[in-house]
Amino acid sequence: MLNSVWKYRHFILASIKGELRGRFARSRLGALWFILHPLAQALIFSIVLSEVMRAKMPNMTSPAAYPIYLLSGMAAWGLFSEILTRSMTVFIDQAQALKKISFPRLCLPIIVWGSAMINHLLLLCAIAVIFLFFGHYPGFAWFYLIPGMLMISVVAFGIGVFLGVLNVFARDVAQFMTVVMQLWFWFTPIVYVTSAVPERFQQILRFNPMMPLVTLYQNALLLDQGPSWSGLWPAIALGALMVLLSFVVFRRASADLVDAL
Repeated sequence: MLNSVWKYRHFILASIKGELRGRFARSRLGALWFILHPLAQALIFSIVLSEVMRAKMPNMTSPAAYPIYLLSGMAAWGLFSEILTRSMTVFIDQAQALKKISFPRLCLPIIVWGSAMINHLLLLCAIAVIFLFFGHYPGFAWFYLIPGMLMISVVAFGIGVFLGVLNVFARDVAQFMTVVMQLWFWFTPIVYVTSAVPERFQQILRFNPMMPLVTLYQNALLLDQGPSWSGLWPAIALGALMVLLSFVVFRRASADLVDAL
């Protein structure tokens, strides 16, 4: 299966390029919209929570600390959410192409992954500029984002492809996951800090595989600190398990996938 995908690597690269161009077509701001949407969302949260509700980071006096914390967490969540949600619906969205063109079907979620990674890199560039505006200069810990991006994308890709195959046969899966993703967002310490949560609920938060990945971003971008590698093992194990499971399910369902679309 992976060999056939490798043979179509030029098709995948061309499709990523074409998808990005398609989104920019007839748009005055082009790629800026990929950055402006998440930045606008983070800005709204920052204004409401830090200015209106006076939310602050514990033990930090800088007024920019909370917006930086928020932007860091939302960047990590944005990458996870985009890969997962788009992988979950990509087979249905590209149903006509699957029926008319012969190519490895696994190319589709890989194209989604590549496009999401480019969007994320553009967003990180914009965040770096905003941090400079805050007087917060990027440090060496930014390099920890590289393994962070890989781990987030593996977890999101595994879950997204697994659910994407199920969604072809039962469209309720996507609807159900829309609700789950909203709950998952608030179950992850992005808008709030973990220490603000009652202690009995902090134990529950530790079962969230996205928590250490989001914390990696927040520590690297806000505190210029590396991650706790031992705390990342549950997310790594989940990502490996979901990728393996998604490949097994995809292989078994591949023959009936087009007929069910």
